[in-house]
Amino acid sequence: MTHNFNAGPSILPKEVFEQASQAILNFNNTGLSILEIGHRTTLFQPVLDEAISLVKELMQLDSDHEVLFLHGGATTQFFQVPMNLLDDGATAAYLDCGVWGSKPIKEAKLFGNVEVVASSKDKNYTYIPKEFTIPSNASYFHYTTNNTIEGTQMHFVPETNVPLVADMSSDVLSHVMDFNRFALIYAGAQKNIGAAGVNMVVVNKNRLGKVKRQMPSMMDYRKHIENGSMLNTPPVFAIYVCMLTLRWLKEQGGVPAIEKINDQKAELLYKTLDSLPVFKPTVNKEDRSKMNVVFVMDDPGQEKAFLELCKKEGMVGVKGHRSVGGFRVSLYNALPLSSVQALTELMNHFALKHA
Repeated sequence: MTHNFNAGPSILPKEVFEQASQAILNFNNTGLSILEIGHRTTLFQPVLDEAISLVKELMQLDSDHEVLFLHGGATTQFFQVPMNLLDDGATAAYLDCGVWGSKPIKEAKLFGNVEVVASSKDKNYTYIPKEFTIPSNASYFHYTTNNTIEGTQMHFVPETNVPLVADMSSDVLSHVMDFNRFALIYAGAQKNIGAAGVNMVVVNKNRLGKVKRQMPSMMDYRKHIENGSMLNTPPVFAIYVCMLTLRWLKEQGGVPAIEKINDQKAELLYKTLDSLPVFKPTVNKEDRSKMNVVFVMDDPGQEKAFLELCKKEGMVGVKGHRSVGGFRVSLYNALPLSSVQALTELMNHFALKHA
């Protein structure tokens, strides 16, 4: 059996694979593949409508928030956000807690002033800063809720009257929170929402249209809202897989139900890591991610042996990011508890043998 701990593109529910596979051959008994149907037809429109409806339901969004499915992934949002929300001469506030916190800062500086309110770079991004002040005149405050590479997670929403913008690519819909507090949320689909190739944006439409600059139509959120995510040909298959994955999440009991399972997975893995001296988590306990668990070996010389054992036992994707090293185990929504149980049994076996 294969256990998929990849950080992204990541594991998807088995049911989604089966349904998507069937749709490639014969979508809804039409005799057509999902890959060849027209996006502006009565065949695809219900797919997009259901995907949007499911996001609104699972997030419990109010009528001010619009849901978009766009091209370009989360990285495009690094510049599309300031292009739409940061006027020339104005200031945006950013929190720097890792690679995916520092990259949007660089892009935002192309459109206005950026104030980095805090950074954890001084300790290799192994913690989340707690004491920082968000300027009251900032156009918005941007942060990354979960740092996939470094294994840290924001377990609180900053208190501020400034509009909140969050990159939730790696922990969206994994735990209960008030999504209506955010002016804008973006998330690449390939971790908790669906297949790679589409980006989900949730935006409060009242926050748009306040910058003076002219924008290309494809960069203007208002144009995408007006055209129902069909300003150009959308990524049809990727949206279909999102719809199936969101439908699966609803069937599990929604976000509250999946949060309980995610808590079990994270608790089991961290408890195992803390109990075995051969392994060493790298992140401050209070800031540990429940989605991406990062750790090293107490003896780096044993890392190769553990990786080889994981490979032999079908544990896929446990090698750490090239910039951090060590190991990374991703616990996204679709990963079953049984996979974590299998991994922790393997870790105990390895520790016993190499004690």
